[in-house]
Amino acid sequence: MRIGELADATRTTVETIRFYERAGLLPAPARSSGNYRQYTPTHAERLAFIRHCRNLDMTMDEIRQLLQFRDAPGADCGQVNALLDEHIEHVEQRIRELRKLERELRTLRARCAVPGAACGILEELDGAAAQSHPTPRRHIRGAH
Repeated sequence: MRIGELADATRTTVETIRFYERAGLLPAPARSSGNYRQYTPTHAERLAFIRHCRNLDMTMDEIRQLLQFRDAPGADCGQVNALLDEHIEHVEQRIRELRKLERELRTLRARCAVPGAACGILEELDGAAAQSHPTPRRHIRGAH
């Protein structure tokens, strides 16, 4: 099948397919005599696997490792378990940070209880900005 057919079959954009090829996650397909990419059902299966991993918020490196394990089915799955355990820890950390962010936003939202009065939210944001530069949130490896 051609790239457009693969895109339709997997509900993936052509640009995303090319991106995964450039990233080395999806092997380059054979070319026709007219130099068109010719994909196989194996490409579609691999692409579905990649997309499912992305839906689980896995990084490209995590997916690359999982694909290596997938390509060697006789290998010990202990490393797969370790990779998934690390990803679960990452997700748990993000959940904690999102809950903290939610509390901060709810507190901020409570600052504006009187319609028509000066906006407490904007006053709070202005005051915080004037006091110091906002501290950027710590980046968690693999966050998307």
